[in-house]
Amino acid sequence: MFVKLAQFVNIMLYVLVAGVMWGTWLSLGRTMTSYDASTFLADGKHMISNLATVMAVLMVSAAVVGLLVVVLLFRRRSNAGGWLALIGLLLMLAVVAITLAVEVPIDNQIKTWTVDTLPADWQDIRARWAAFHTLRTFLSLAAVAAGVGAALTGAVKVVPNRGHEHRDMALRGGSPR
Repeated sequence: MFVKLAQFVNIMLYVLVAGVMWGTWLSLGRTMTSYDASTFLADGKHMISNLATVMAVLMVSAAVVGLLVVVLLFRRRSNAGGWLALIGLLLMLAVVAITLAVEVPIDNQIKTWTVDTLPADWQDIRARWAAFHTLRTFLSLAAVAAGVGAALTGAVKVVPNRGHEHRDMALRGGSPR
């Protein structure tokens, strides 16, 4: 029961991370490269202010719970589930790595910009942010898929068909009851 609870929390955290990524990509990321400087800065600063702390907590929590699920599944000898959970964790860690290595440093630059102090290459920086955001969005969606797949591997139980009980027992070398 604890494993299923951990998997549920893991999936929910992955979904929350992916949901923010997906929503940002769908509503802003695909069009922000056409914004003028003042619109880009206003929207960018609002997004950074609203999401920075929340996403830090969600992403770290998702990775920690993801690691717990991997350990629990492999200890339980759920190899398919364990491998899928590990893939999900690695994908989520890639999302965290992209966030820390690319997105956060750009966000930290954007927080200091004004329309009058924009660097000459601000549009290239914005395009880089958008490209890496797209990558991490789809990696986070793949992490959700892997987490759900891991949870589903243990959900199916094979129940012998009562009509074939005699045949099944004979195949195993036993006798019917």
